[in-house]
Amino acid sequence: MSSSHLTHIAEPPGVAPAANYTHVVTGSGRLVQVSGQVALDERGEVVGAGDPLAQARQVFANLDRCLAAAGARFADVVKLTIFVTDIAHLPAVREARGGYVDPARLPASSAVQVVALFRPELLMEIEALAVVAD
Repeated sequence: MSSSHLTHIAEPPGVAPAANYTHVVTGSGRLVQVSGQVALDERGEVVGAGDPLAQARQVFANLDRCLAAAGARFADVVKLTIFVTDIAHLPAVREARGGYVDPARLPASSAVQVVALFRPELLMEIEALAVVAD
């Protein structure tokens, strides 16, 4: 799952080592921005109400479908932005991410706890930024 058009800089000089993400990812190519995805299935129904892992798996499946629609894949993702209603959901996000992202080439990432999402039963929303080789 490597992508040769991207360079991952996990430990820039003078910056504390990253855990579960890469500090810097750079590359050249076509930019693909995927809007925040939530745990809704193709009918718009919530998957895994109250279950962070089930929701995370649905979110990553949705991201995968969106990336594919743009001719991209997870190996092209340079940044994930993760919004959770409880920071305790991050282990579930990481577990689900592991099914899609090479742990040796993790994207840059931000994780933010938010008060709420647009529907109360949703626990997380994740957006992706990818760079696809020309």
